[in-house]
Amino acid sequence: MELQIHHVFSQINLDEMKEVYESVGWTKHTNEIIKQVFEASNVRVFASVNGRTVGFGRALSDGVFNAAIYDIVVHKEFQKLGIAKRIVEDLLDQLKNISCIHFISTTGNEEFYRKAGFKKIKTGMARYLNPVLDSEYLE
Repeated sequence: MELQIHHVFSQINLDEMKEVYESVGWTKHTNEIIKQVFEASNVRVFASVNGRTVGFGRALSDGVFNAAIYDIVVHKEFQKLGIAKRIVEDLLDQLKNISCIHFISTTGNEEFYRKAGFKKIKTGMARYLNPVLDSEYLE
């Protein structure tokens, strides 16, 4: 397996990204939505195996004080191979001078992010329009 890490969104196949999302049950991501959220994100990383996109992550940052990481996703067939770890490490390297990096883990993946150096926050708050997500993530 030849893993390549890169950052240029314009070279990414949206159908492959959609397939990655769908492989983990995220079925609301159309090509248009994927394009919109990745173009709006100023920090991006993509993982490819043999030219096929198999994982990615993104972040939004003001470039000085704060950043928020989103969508660390690896195709179901390529999980447990260290790809997500490489994606997170690359994002953190791109954000290495940022004072505070926020991240909301999906349920069940908290330990993975602890190992990457993230800790629970005492004053974090969120709002979800989707009642299912509201009940899953909020107190």
